[in-house]
Amino acid sequence: MDEQYQANNQQPVNASQPVEPSVPPIVQPQAVAQPAEPQIPTGDPAVLAAAPLAQPLHQPQAPAPIQNGAPAVVTATAVEPQVPPLTPAPEAAFDVLSIGDIVTDAFIQLQEDQAVTYENDEGKWLAMKFGTKLPFTDAQVVQAVGNAANAAVAFARLGLKSEFATNIGDDQAGRDMVTALQQEGIATSLVHINNGFKSNYHYVLRYKAERTILIKHEEYDYQWPHLRPSELPRWVYFSSISERALPYHDQVADWLEANPEVKLAFQPGTFQMEAGAERLKRIYQRSDMMVLNREEAVLVGGGDWHNIHDLMDKLHALGPKIVVITDGPDGAYASDGEQRLKMPLYPDPGPPVDRTGAGDAFASTFVAALAKGNTIEGALQWAPINSMSVVQAVGAQAGLLSEEKLEKYLETAPEWYKPEAF
Repeated sequence: MDEQYQANNQQPVNASQPVEPSVPPIVQPQAVAQPAEPQIPTGDPAVLAAAPLAQPLHQPQAPAPIQNGAPAVVTATAVEPQVPPLTPAPEAAFDVLSIGDIVTDAFIQLQEDQAVTYENDEGKWLAMKFGTKLPFTDAQVVQAVGNAANAAVAFARLGLKSEFATNIGDDQAGRDMVTALQQEGIATSLVHINNGFKSNYHYVLRYKAERTILIKHEEYDYQWPHLRPSELPRWVYFSSISERALPYHDQVADWLEANPEVKLAFQPGTFQMEAGAERLKRIYQRSDMMVLNREEAVLVGGGDWHNIHDLMDKLHALGPKIVVITDGPDGAYASDGEQRLKMPLYPDPGPPVDRTGAGDAFASTFVAALAKGNTIEGALQWAPINSMSVVQAVGAQAGLLSEEKLEKYLETAPEWYKPEAF
């Protein structure tokens, strides 16, 4: 380190007199600004690994001591900065956040001799005598159901951290639904209570193994909540919601675009399909995975019902990376844009009791498999098993399986139960 010195102005002296040795005065070095503490990046581990650490700092040295009239040589020593260890970014608060309406279903089992079905150009119909009293077999109330609610329960039973964003009224039915969700281990902090409103309550007319549902969606004020970075899920599962919630879709789309690391699975409900792909194009474009049945695929994408490849092409064109089309007794089809696979149904252990929730079970189990790191092939093997189990009980949730039980079914599956390219 170079030191700066100033020479003294010397006055003439008498050579005969002893002279004290003249020592140049030491000029103190200018104050050295203390280096700022190195800034340690935080956040995503990949970002941390790429962020450069601060360069080693050199500490300022004290003035050199004087030895025999001259400053001693002092060597500067590099001091390594004290850098605290990097802390990995925290795990996602939840594996899957489900979004959609929640409802209480009252199931009414009709007697087979008290109703008939027929079909015409407008579809299939259920008919009963008019203006009279009809006996029924039994009734059963099932709380906290609906496409997204059923999915939230499926995720929780399969071992994922599940959260649900929905709306309820300030009534006993709403409180009972929240309790039912919590009993399944589902987080309910994003359940919004609408003062002065009733909770959604539907009636399900069961005739043999099929059902006709009488629905009424309450007119809630749908508002997307603010989520802190620490509250972001890994996946979002978005499904059926009221026709009055179209602006809510824009809020969800804004949030998803601001958080591109969150994956989106979209299972459109009735009103979402009726809104049209153009109105909800931001949701379709942002979707990592979408699931529809064959008839719904025609309605949403406009493809040829008889050509499964055309249906998939049309749906991929909307934006989803993975497209899944269920096809009733013919199984299901999946495409990731590179490969296309067909999967048969898992064999039923007995006649179906109630088909309510079969599609929800398939879709949510497919997403759960992906969220657990499985492949499309693995997801196609998981999904039909949970769907098969659900139709063996009344309601959409009673038959949903744990991962352990699902794997036992997979272990005993027939040899032909596997996906094949088509």
